[in-house]
Amino acid sequence: MSDLATDTTTTTTTASLTDAYIPEENKVLDPTVLDKTLIERMPNPSGWRLLVLPYKGKGKTDAGILLTKQTTDRESLSTVVAYVLKLGPLAYQDESKFAGEPWCEEGDWVLVGKYAGARFSLEDDAEVRIINDDEIIGTILNPDDIKAL
Repeated sequence: MSDLATDTTTTTTTASLTDAYIPEENKVLDPTVLDKTLIERMPNPSGWRLLVLPYKGKGKTDAGILLTKQTTDRESLSTVVAYVLKLGPLAYQDESKFAGEPWCEEGDWVLVGKYAGARFSLEDDAEVRIINDDEIIGTILNPDDIKAL
């Protein structure tokens, strides 16, 4: 009798896990996101974090040689230059650390640690990173002023 009760429990648990998944044919387009800009559809950093776009460079060397996508992707992975897309709601709010003045703003070019942040790709294979507000090393005017190592 206890074996039958165990089997029923297992079957019920398995069935509810299976029911949690949506079949591929039931996926539909969400028209509410069509009115949103690309930046609005990007993830919003939470807390004290920033969403940044790593700089990929010009795509060609100073001598005029075109670089492959693989090369630019590799440089983007280890770049120290990024463009600030969004600030989290608590970014630069810690008075003990920042004295009330943010280290950067949306739209700034910044320097970050080579492998800083959590990386993820968007639909078009563009990589973005979410980094902590205190991982900004400095701001710059022109991203091409910094040469890759």
